[in-house]
Amino acid sequence: MSFNDVPVVHDGALRTPIDYTSIQTHPIIREAIGILEAQLFKREASLTSSLAVREYLRLQLASEPLEVFAIVFLDNHHGVIAYEPLFRGSISGAAIYPRAVVRRAIEHNCSAVIFAHNHPSGDTEPSRADRDATTRLKAALDLVDVRVLDHFIIGKGTPLSFAEEGYL
Repeated sequence: MSFNDVPVVHDGALRTPIDYTSIQTHPIIREAIGILEAQLFKREASLTSSLAVREYLRLQLASEPLEVFAIVFLDNHHGVIAYEPLFRGSISGAAIYPRAVVRRAIEHNCSAVIFAHNHPSGDTEPSRADRDATTRLKAALDLVDVRVLDHFIIGKGTPLSFAEEGYL
């Protein structure tokens, strides 16, 4: 049997990406994100309120149909250096790689980070995997003197803060 004679097996997987329409394309939401970015990304300003970060992250992640893990990179005065969605997953999880997180933290020359990810189900209760991943990331970043200030889970209602819940 030659290579050309091998029967084709169709596994049902989609070969083209699905084009999800995000709420972020709505002009009012884009404007709100722009206003929050202008406030949060002023290098001379520091984050003094977790409320502004919480709302910014909620606007960025709440409408995502699949799980997204993002990081806000901060300088030593808690000024925002960058917001970066780093990993995308499925409807029920995303693979998170500590090496990639440490690399991006070093590339941004940050002193602290805030993690965030969404739960497409809407449930903001952290899973055991969420808590374990946060612990592993915190340990990895401790080695390069980067502090983890918080980890937000975005879903329906108020985002959950690991810092406020005592998980950090």
